[in-house]
Amino acid sequence: MSKKRFLNKKRSAAKRSRSDLVAHFTQLQFFCHLLKEFLHNCFSVARIKKPRRGSMQLPTPFIEKYQRLLGEEAPAFFTALTDNQPVKGFRLNVAKPHAQAMLAKYGPAAVPAPYAEAAYIGEVKGRSLLHQAGYVYSQEPSAMIVATIAAAQPGERVLDLCAAPGGKTTQLASQLQGKGLLVANEIFPKRAKILSENVERWGFPNVVVTNQAPQELSRHFPQFFDKIVVDAPCSGEGMFRKDPVALEEWQAETPDQCAIRQKDILAQAVAMLKPGGQLIYSTCTFAPEENEAMMAWLMEEYPFTIEAIDLANVSHGRSEWGAASGIEKTIRLWPHLNQGEGHFAAKLTSQAEAAPVKKKKKGKGATAKSPLDATTQKLWQAFHKEFPFLQALNATPQLLGENLWLVPEEMPSLKGIKFMRPGLHVGVVKKNRIEPSYALALAIHAEEGAPTVPITLPQWQQYVAGETMSVPGNAGWVILTVDEIPVGFGKQVQGTVKNFFPKGLRFKAI
Repeated sequence: MSKKRFLNKKRSAAKRSRSDLVAHFTQLQFFCHLLKEFLHNCFSVARIKKPRRGSMQLPTPFIEKYQRLLGEEAPAFFTALTDNQPVKGFRLNVAKPHAQAMLAKYGPAAVPAPYAEAAYIGEVKGRSLLHQAGYVYSQEPSAMIVATIAAAQPGERVLDLCAAPGGKTTQLASQLQGKGLLVANEIFPKRAKILSENVERWGFPNVVVTNQAPQELSRHFPQFFDKIVVDAPCSGEGMFRKDPVALEEWQAETPDQCAIRQKDILAQAVAMLKPGGQLIYSTCTFAPEENEAMMAWLMEEYPFTIEAIDLANVSHGRSEWGAASGIEKTIRLWPHLNQGEGHFAAKLTSQAEAAPVKKKKKGKGATAKSPLDATTQKLWQAFHKEFPFLQALNATPQLLGENLWLVPEEMPSLKGIKFMRPGLHVGVVKKNRIEPSYALALAIHAEEGAPTVPITLPQWQQYVAGETMSVPGNAGWVILTVDEIPVGFGKQVQGTVKNFFPKGLRFKAI
């Protein structure tokens, strides 16, 4: 072997070693994040007390950093963070029956919020009638801007890549109006479960909830989505006055550490975006390393253009913090200038050309789309006649175990995908019958043409606590309603309503 050839091989081996080292380092970081999440879930709630108004102590490196970056604005910025209370908000699900009237009757005092339709400044309780029935979703007002910018259109394929707890997902679902496909993904199982419950209450049948790492998800959806929302895990500086954990965990190097992970997530998002599709990137941090600098990196690596965002009373990205072309078109929300917490958002359009996509073989097995067996098909034909809205859905009935689902037609084979909700949960197949699910009762338009039985608010409180109720009649399976608000299924037999509110969700209502 020649000396030149030997040296070339040596350099090549060294290059591979460096690549392997980077890959192992990234995996180690991800493992550390999982460990941190676990320890946080185990210990943080018990250890940290919420600071009282005016008691917040900002880290010295944070103060020094933003004194340098904001200059004359810094005092007002620090005052807003330390002396003001976080702003609370919620959105109304206008697709639910009599939504505005029910908000007026059962909702809190509220004023319109600026960044989304049917959005309000005010506080709703998680154990209230409107929240449990999917009429309202509690969401910080600044966070509403992300889905507003996405502006999903009915019929599109949309991915919410870092979706928990579900604020953006429910907002996107409302925009799609039940048409097209929305995949809501969350990597952590505990958070994915919460996401799935919130999606279930909101009621749209074309939402699939997955529980995958982005690099795993991208293998199933190459160049698939019209729009992808990446509300990236970040240093959380914008949440300091809302979340004491974010404040306690912040260190000077946190933004740089988060930026590494954000690049990995964005790379997977790009792989799933159609040529000409739109990527919406957002964070709840002030850090330029995770915002303007991230956009500069993204546009160096991939062919994107930043789109203008038509919103009033917002600030914009700063070119001195990241030299991406069009950075001034990105959006910033500051607590000293806006009614809400800190946020950054950008809307980008892919200029990539279509690349050949290897067609996947049709799936086989329990999670592939396949016809129902003859017995289940017969049960389904009888069952879906009782709920006329089911006949209009663009979805395929799928039996997974004993659970019957309606999977959106736009969804590819479910094989190999870890999901929490592959579509609308119709019910559980028992011997000679289908028992309807809680999700079905809360689905949009489920009550139209279906048997319903009115109950009072005190009876609803009994219902969610798991108690049996006395209601005259003998109608069998019925959707229970409070003032025409669908709240779940019961089985009415000889004046008694057997309770089918899910045992895992039961609670004492307020």
